[in-house]
Amino acid sequence: MGNNDIITIDLSPQMGNIWGDYARTIIVGNGKVVEDIGLIENPEWKSGLQMEEKLHIELLRFATKETTFEELYYHMNRYIVENGFVNLDFMGNLGHSIVKTKGDRVYIEKGNMTKLADVKYFTFEPHIAFPDSKYGHKKENIYYFDENGLMEL
Repeated sequence: MGNNDIITIDLSPQMGNIWGDYARTIIVGNGKVVEDIGLIENPEWKSGLQMEEKLHIELLRFATKETTFEELYYHMNRYIVENGFVNLDFMGNLGHSIVKTKGDRVYIEKGNMTKLADVKYFTFEPHIAFPDSKYGHKKENIYYFDENGLMEL
């Protein structure tokens, strides 16, 4: 790692039977983590992280209890392309349900007609880049529905 670098981490912390999911792209500037996106000097890195923020805002705006995983898949992949980025996931997936057994996961993918509200929790983790860039960006949060709508955990 250099004094000015981009790092993506993707973790699945676990304690007993409880586990989570967490991914972030972190920018290091002058040897320190840059906490404020506005202070990132590299314009590509800054734009990528700003787009990640926009994607999560769009998720909160778009998703309802009636939205299916497939509808979210198509909407967000279209949104990524319309904003000049590509989805780096080889299947175009954008996240998955949080369940006890990995094999029981359902994904934000084409053909999945499960409603978002039919799972207790799900992740949203778009992994994006500018076309032909060597740098990717990722931000993963866990979401759920309550009486007020979609909420970030």
